[in-house]
Amino acid sequence: MTVEVYTNWWLVFVFVVDLVIRITAVIVIPRNRRPTAAMAWLLAIYFIPFVGVLLFLLIGNPRLPRKRRRMQRAINEYIHETSASLDFGTLRPHAPDWFTSLVTLNRNLGAMPLAGDNGAQLISDYQQSLDAMADEIRQAQNYVHVEFYILQTDASTDNFFTALEEACARGVVVRVLLDHWANRGKPYYKKTLQRLTAMGAHWQLMLPVQPLKGKYQRPDLRNHRKLLVVDGLVAFTGSQNVTDSTYNLRKNIKRGLHWVDMMVRFDGPVVASVNAVFLSDWYAETQEILTDEIDLLSVVSGSGDLDCQVVPSGPGFEFQNNLKLFAAMLYAAQEKIIIVSPYFVPDEALLLAITTACQRGIHVELFVSEEGDQALVYHAQRSYYEALLRAGVKIWMYRKPYILHSKSMTIDDETAIIGSSNMDMRSFGLNMEITMLVRGAEFTEQMRGVEDTYRSLSRELTLEEWMKQPLRSTVLDNLARLTSALQ
Repeated sequence: MTVEVYTNWWLVFVFVVDLVIRITAVIVIPRNRRPTAAMAWLLAIYFIPFVGVLLFLLIGNPRLPRKRRRMQRAINEYIHETSASLDFGTLRPHAPDWFTSLVTLNRNLGAMPLAGDNGAQLISDYQQSLDAMADEIRQAQNYVHVEFYILQTDASTDNFFTALEEACARGVVVRVLLDHWANRGKPYYKKTLQRLTAMGAHWQLMLPVQPLKGKYQRPDLRNHRKLLVVDGLVAFTGSQNVTDSTYNLRKNIKRGLHWVDMMVRFDGPVVASVNAVFLSDWYAETQEILTDEIDLLSVVSGSGDLDCQVVPSGPGFEFQNNLKLFAAMLYAAQEKIIIVSPYFVPDEALLLAITTACQRGIHVELFVSEEGDQALVYHAQRSYYEALLRAGVKIWMYRKPYILHSKSMTIDDETAIIGSSNMDMRSFGLNMEITMLVRGAEFTEQMRGVEDTYRSLSRELTLEEWMKQPLRSTVLDNLARLTSALQ
């Protein structure tokens, strides 16, 4: 066979393979996938067929492995059935119809019942929240449940870890969950695990990517939740990880970056709901059922009368629970919407809800960071600014070198959500998140106070300023926007 003939056959083979890839992609990729995500994958495969296919095989499945999904469904059904007829405190009167339907939506998607008689204290100082959690751990008599996306022992968190050590020494059972992929390779990772082991804590990596141990799923499916439960009496949740405000990363320290976060201390019946999220994650990672050891649904009245509902979300659920909650709240607002999100990359439904709110005459504000720590997300987020500004959204940019990492939304004067979920497609489809829905003017007033502080530390982005962006920035932003849909 001559070189020319061999070359021709090789070209025919490549052509046929390329054609098969393209036809197969059109059949396989759009199935049960959002149109934007499907289009992004198809473009990637059509422009770079072999690289695109490799990426799709690696990160193209947005679902957890089948075994984990079965476990998640089992624990969801158990929690839903056993909590259906329980009394979770006295609810506040005169709830608007839209709020009642919102609670029903959450419940149908896998949330715990709405709980009344809860107290909540908002903590917006970074070190203060770490120390407040340590103080509660020192009061523990029975157990401490710790679950954080990033967990590091360092100078800022030493008090937190010391409190855990003291709890273990008293005979308190300490259980710890931390995300594997988010922590591996980070500063103090091995030191953190060694310290947890030495103190006698029961710790487990969440969503481990350890193929040699038979543990593997799409690498960027992450457990992004942040929560702490002490004796079923007190719970913390919000946006903050247990680490220094620089995350101990050289690049952040070099740039002078510090993270700004919000956490909330809850007491009352809703603590059982937060604990249920921990116990379901513990079961998913260990196959250990703790409901016999811990009364999952025991409730104690709290220090206030707030109505609270925990809404877990993630690839273990059939629907995007957090996205549905956010969109429903945006359509329910009658006067004011204030959104705080470090990574704001909305899908079409959320963007439509926000712009529609402006057209309904609702006052809408969005807080983001002036500087980004993740280039692709930062530029994808910027690609939405023009549409938001033209719709009438006030965009506040928290001044660098601080990264505004808080995640919250308040509507009107009585309802708020706070938790671990960003308003981006990663949090909607790939991350396991926890969101707290709160009804009560006193809590919303606390949130408004923090929002006022954020506003004083931010500058407003105007449409006039934005339209002066150079062409290269617009091109980069739009390219990043396309990659954000690869789910």
